[in-house]
Amino acid sequence: MKTSFAFALSLMAATSAFSAEPAPNLPATPGWSYTETNRLPAEEARQGVVADSDYFYAINNFAIGKYRKATGERVALWTCPEGKPLTHVNAGILHEGKLYGSHSNYPGVPMLSSVEIWDTKTLKHVGSHSFGRADGSLTWIERRNGRWIACFVHYGKKGGEPGKGPEWTRIVEFDDAWRPTSAAWALPADLLAHIAGNGYSCSGGAFGPGGFLYVTGHDNTELYVLQFPKAGPVLEWVATFPVPARGQAFGWDAKDKDIIHMIDRSSKGIISGRVTMPAGSTAK
Repeated sequence: MKTSFAFALSLMAATSAFSAEPAPNLPATPGWSYTETNRLPAEEARQGVVADSDYFYAINNFAIGKYRKATGERVALWTCPEGKPLTHVNAGILHEGKLYGSHSNYPGVPMLSSVEIWDTKTLKHVGSHSFGRADGSLTWIERRNGRWIACFVHYGKKGGEPGKGPEWTRIVEFDDAWRPTSAAWALPADLLAHIAGNGYSCSGGAFGPGGFLYVTGHDNTELYVLQFPKAGPVLEWVATFPVPARGQAFGWDAKDKDIIHMIDRSSKGIISGRVTMPAGSTAK
């Protein structure tokens, strides 16, 4: 989305006080749309959801429910007492038979983050990688070009650290041993200003149709389409369109690549829908 520098500054000024309500939704980018196809109750659908061919994995702060897609039956549950050991699992990604969860001590400070790992067949917790004290709070991870990328956010209110707000959010690349490479990116300033109501930042992110990176805020009922730049450190904002979910983490379907699964926190449910984009659209 091409946004003027002046507009970016006006957005940042408008949200610098972190208003109590999210900013109004932006006009949908022509050619991009969402059509709801299904809803399914899931008690744990409070932070995010991912899906393989046959199951949903609904994510809460310290609980994960595995649900059969065909019937809605919950077939497995993992949980722990709050903070013993996990506090805030925000999002997940399925990779090689494992569910990798983005975990932090939010709203605790200083910010502490880790990646937690479950076996998808049993939901047994099988591994963990701690970042310890990091520059930002981990909200989501993804795979790109055989490596990990991870989003570390800063908050403007609850859970924030002095001197840093949502504009300090960053995306960092890691190898398979979770060692940082030399690559890192920032989100567009005008996008961060738009989603920074209540002091939050980027809650969910996943690659989807066209090879674009799709992200959400925390409150707005919108999906934002990004691509990695050919040069420079800032991701490019390509499109925006409305969805029924108020931010949070999400995942794309393993079978039908145009179907996105999101959550409705208020009803504790999984919302599925089809994303349509202009013909021939692909990330650079």
